[in-house]
Amino acid sequence: MKSNAMITIDCNKISEHEINPYLFGHFVEDIRDHMEAMLAYPLKDMDFESEAESKTAVSGSWRAYTNGRNTTYAIEAPAPRHSGRAQRIRLLSDDEAYAGIAQAAALKGPMEYTLRIVARASIELRYLVVAAVDRQTEEVLGQVRIELKSHNWQKYEAGLTVLRACPDAEIRLYIPAEHSRWIDHVSTGMLWLDHVSLLPVDHIGLVKREVVEMTRELNAGMMRLAGNYISAYHWEHGIGPVLERPIMYNEAWGGWTSKYFGTDEFIRFCRELQVEPLICVNDGSGTPEEAAQWIEYCNGSVDTPMGALRAKNGSPEPYRVRYWEIGNEVWGQWQVGSCTAEQFGDRTVQFAKKMKQTDPSIVLLACGHFEQEWNKTVLDLAGEHIDYLTLHLYHGYGPFGMNRDTPADDRYKAIVSYPEWTGHYINQTTEVIASANKHRHVKLAITEYNTMYYPNTVRKGLPNEHTLGAAVANAANLNEMIRCSNMVHIGSYSDLVNGWLGGCIRVGDFYADQYCGKQAGWSGKPLTIYGTPTYEVLKLYANRDIKHIIPVQAECGTFSIVAHRKTPMDLSALPDLDVVAGTNEDHSKITLFIVNRSLEQVTVKIDLHAFEASQDTVLHEITGDSYDDINSVFQPDHIRSDECVVPAHKWQQGHVLRPFSIYVLEFNRL
Repeated sequence: MKSNAMITIDCNKISEHEINPYLFGHFVEDIRDHMEAMLAYPLKDMDFESEAESKTAVSGSWRAYTNGRNTTYAIEAPAPRHSGRAQRIRLLSDDEAYAGIAQAAALKGPMEYTLRIVARASIELRYLVVAAVDRQTEEVLGQVRIELKSHNWQKYEAGLTVLRACPDAEIRLYIPAEHSRWIDHVSTGMLWLDHVSLLPVDHIGLVKREVVEMTRELNAGMMRLAGNYISAYHWEHGIGPVLERPIMYNEAWGGWTSKYFGTDEFIRFCRELQVEPLICVNDGSGTPEEAAQWIEYCNGSVDTPMGALRAKNGSPEPYRVRYWEIGNEVWGQWQVGSCTAEQFGDRTVQFAKKMKQTDPSIVLLACGHFEQEWNKTVLDLAGEHIDYLTLHLYHGYGPFGMNRDTPADDRYKAIVSYPEWTGHYINQTTEVIASANKHRHVKLAITEYNTMYYPNTVRKGLPNEHTLGAAVANAANLNEMIRCSNMVHIGSYSDLVNGWLGGCIRVGDFYADQYCGKQAGWSGKPLTIYGTPTYEVLKLYANRDIKHIIPVQAECGTFSIVAHRKTPMDLSALPDLDVVAGTNEDHSKITLFIVNRSLEQVTVKIDLHAFEASQDTVLHEITGDSYDDINSVFQPDHIRSDECVVPAHKWQQGHVLRPFSIYVLEFNRL
């Protein structure tokens, strides 16, 4: 079945406000396997921080690697000033065996890796071997011998060449059986390991090169460092020599907060991508003084205590981080430091005063809510001290009273009503902001958004957040954010890499369970890195040349949603086509964003008022055969953005748009 539609663009009326490039931002959070997937290190428990997972006292992801009947293992204190712990291995000479530890790893190749080890050994142990081995065939992919120089702690570094890629490899560190034997007595045959890491030489600032390159294509504008974990995160633990940084338990998500991606690494990541950093401070277990020191570390001159510390850590020039956020979902019981709106308003004033006293030029964001009583209270108490109020807008089945037993088409229609909900909350919050002079200057930052197909606690394969249907919903939501860009200046898609349910860049086939954390993949393709259909949307939108919005109307068919709960807006006649239009700086290009939310084809005609277009138009299309289509490690490019040229006259005659698809059309002035 087909329907017809007419889209009219009034090119005479151009908005005075400019669309902020920060609207197309992204979000980094230490959640689940976000850092593990993002960073280039293939090994886990590099500092032996985790408890033993078996009866043998071997830390975390490592396993005992020995054929000695009398080899013993223990976990001890680390080297001086280092965090984590040390792994002790004792090998008896009489066993005439090999002994060490091993860990499974997915290795790129051919590739040169930098191997770093911190170790000490009893004096008769002269060397150890580090080998990369294919676990299926026992083929040695690379091997290096490390000469042990001291009974005291020493740092060792060497190159390890891996001959080919191997998704199921193992790294083995061991004293080989052919090592010359010694006379056994009470203090022999002992090896201590404090740190073991591998880093491919193609990394970019410790991040996987592929992740950096894919993120660069997103043209993010802004990168946010925040999330639930930040309310128990102390920034001073994430600076300085990395081995001396303390191990911090991730109180929000379990496991260990990554000490390898602290403030300096985050800023380096942003600078590499040429995007603006946005940092959320710890207002849960932290203090205003701690937040102020973080600002001084980033922005202070070398004459300040924290600026001098930054210089000591290798960055004498200030980072000049302008955007700082106070509070992440502090209205939620899951948040460390959760409190009432009154308490948060008072807290915001304390934080804002200290933070702006340190650097008056900073821009401050404060935690808002889609429930307006919270916003009224926070703005009344702290509105004059802040520049932005934040919203987190996740959209799923919950508001409709739906679950997985609801017919699939009904669920799809509910999910693609995302922009109506976003617009509702933006309009409500805008009214509250405009209600008093002292906070009328405040703008909106949607610092987290995504689809969330709750309840979503048990998964096999990839979750719905990765489907074409989710991409349609997120595209329509972006349209609403563009329509409201006079108020909404900042957007942060949640998340960037793996981690939460909808990370738009996927590394391997790990998938998230909302409550139980990550589950192991099943494909044997952990080295495959690809984008979800929503990644294609985010890349397409952020790379368009739009500066101002222009009025656009769509006369089209409608669809309705049968909700099982009362909703705050009428859902009986939602337009099939969600459209928004913009123009560039000199008004020489018109860009039209069209999301066909319908389950049917739509034939579209376009009427351009006051714009003489060239004969050819460029059409970008993201589409598939089903709204459940996904990209995966098996078909990483199944859903992608394709580009073609459509003669301008075709839009006057009518051009067919496929169902559940996203289109961006660009007209150039003749």
